[in-house]
Amino acid sequence: MTDTTTASFFEEDYLVRTLGRIAHDPEVALTELVANAWDAGASLVDLTIPPTRELALTVVDDGHGMSAAQFKGRWMRLGYDRIKHQGPNVEFPAERKDWRRRAYGRNGVGRHGLLCFASQYSVETWRDGKGAGFEIGTQGQETPFRIEKETSFLHQGHGTKLSVVVERHLPDPDKIREILSARFLHDPQFVVRVNGQSVSLADQTGLIERADLAIEGCPLAEAYVVDSTRAAKSTLYQGIAFWVNGRLVGAPGWVVGAEAVIDGRARFAKRYSIVVKTGDGWMAEVEPDWSRFKPGPKAEALFEGVRQYAQRVFASLSSTLVEESSEEVLVRNREQFKDLSQLGRAEVATFARELVKSTPTVSQDVLSAAVLALINLEKARGGAALLEKLTKLDESDIEGLDRLLGQWTVRDALSVLDEIDHRLAVLAAIEKLSGDEAADELHTLHPLVTQARWLFGPEFDSSEYASNVSLRTAAEKVFKKRVSTDAFVNHKQRPDIMALADATCSIVGTEGFDPADASLTRIQNVLIIELKKGKSAIGREEMTQADGYVQDFLSSGALDGTPMFRAFVVGHEIAPKTTKEKELREEGVLRGRVVAATYGQLTRSAHQRLFRLKERIPARYEDVSGADLSAKVMQTATQAPLALFGAKRE
Repeated sequence: MTDTTTASFFEEDYLVRTLGRIAHDPEVALTELVANAWDAGASLVDLTIPPTRELALTVVDDGHGMSAAQFKGRWMRLGYDRIKHQGPNVEFPAERKDWRRRAYGRNGVGRHGLLCFASQYSVETWRDGKGAGFEIGTQGQETPFRIEKETSFLHQGHGTKLSVVVERHLPDPDKIREILSARFLHDPQFVVRVNGQSVSLADQTGLIERADLAIEGCPLAEAYVVDSTRAAKSTLYQGIAFWVNGRLVGAPGWVVGAEAVIDGRARFAKRYSIVVKTGDGWMAEVEPDWSRFKPGPKAEALFEGVRQYAQRVFASLSSTLVEESSEEVLVRNREQFKDLSQLGRAEVATFARELVKSTPTVSQDVLSAAVLALINLEKARGGAALLEKLTKLDESDIEGLDRLLGQWTVRDALSVLDEIDHRLAVLAAIEKLSGDEAADELHTLHPLVTQARWLFGPEFDSSEYASNVSLRTAAEKVFKKRVSTDAFVNHKQRPDIMALADATCSIVGTEGFDPADASLTRIQNVLIIELKKGKSAIGREEMTQADGYVQDFLSSGALDGTPMFRAFVVGHEIAPKTTKEKELREEGVLRGRVVAATYGQLTRSAHQRLFRLKERIPARYEDVSGADLSAKVMQTATQAPLALFGAKRE
């Protein structure tokens, strides 16, 4: 049984185990230690890496240093909250009081990076003429780390020196030099030397290009594009950094001036950095505290030139990112990908490239899910089913297929056939639903007709017909005289649909440039489709009501231009002695036409325009119910279950 009176609170290696990668990866450990020097207001950090183990590795910076009391209150506090106790901005030594820098550290873990190399290390820190030395160990069980030895000394200046005798994870000096120079490249006033050598901006391993930026009427500027991932996995900051006479202006970012150059979530933004380097000719354009450029024509000209340059770089490098991202996601799903046919692989690869190209900010997880979904779809429509169908074709069908493929590509043929099939399915659904007394007209029949404008004539078969602000304003003005505001409850999703007491009404229009003023667009045509509910007949009252709609629109004053109105009143039958067509004129000019039509007339006319194709394939839609046909053409779900990817199949 454990003796609770003498039990320890911590295992001997507690701190090392809780440091994560810092305790095992020398690149991460040294990056954290240099970031610690950054937070201390240093301008120079010297790393000395020994050639072999059992020798000392040191990190020396010229930051503000600490007193013995500050060291114990900050360094020796587990989970020290830097932001809470010191704020988000860096404290600088007195001679750098006008410098500005945002702190990197947050949770006080990185300072123990030397534990990557041994279980104990030493710290010497000095400021205000006094220095303090500490030996830090992790072998105690009452605390995760403790001061094994403390000394004091006199020392001019300010700074901190960390030392450790390397027992494990000896780093490569050249590799560390490249990583640190890439990660902290944004600030020319922060120099990192490894074994006495640093890497200048022009010598960066990831330097992609250098270009002169000619800003009209302004001093010369140079732009450097660096791929930070060639040396480091990330940089301390991302975006565009401005250097003026060897000093950073403001904080780097992808917002230049008041405009965002690219989305900071894009892979390009996370991978590349741009440094704009200028000489002392730009000093007069910088605010005294170096937080930003002074507003003015020169600064705006510089910003515009940099934005244009960054966009050109993004365009030229995006093809590489597209290939890398799409290749990465295919490798991620390689087991499923390799099971596809050669054609299927080509289609999936093309889809991945196009998705990355059109959406640069797409994450790898979302991209992978989309590609996996397409792979499963490709498997579902694989060649096995096609081969089975081909074996069952008779001689005439094979000859017909050969002739079809000789004159059409498969994609073009499918595109045409899909459109024809869609229109025939609409007609078949209307015929079945209009004759079904149990049909829910409002949710099945009416949506079919209002979205199939081609039923009313080829002149209405255009994507230009749509709802717009002025048409909606006029519709509200006209119809709110007759109906409650509830008619417009769904205006955000379908602003062109009004739910009237006895009908459904669709109102769309086309816009075009005004012949009298080519700089302005006007509404030119308005199509009103009123579908009567129930089995009621269209009589004189219904025609007069539609006539009133058009006249109200004409007199509303809410529409730009002088559009032509065409109103269709659609029902199951037309009452005897009812005028089937009325014209509306203003000062002898035709401004509108109201037409009464039955569902049967609409479908018969549409079949005629489709060359009576349905008569050649009468059995195709006979066994399908009106509701199923409606669901097909409206692309809504029926009662068929949805098989999720990865679900077990029976």
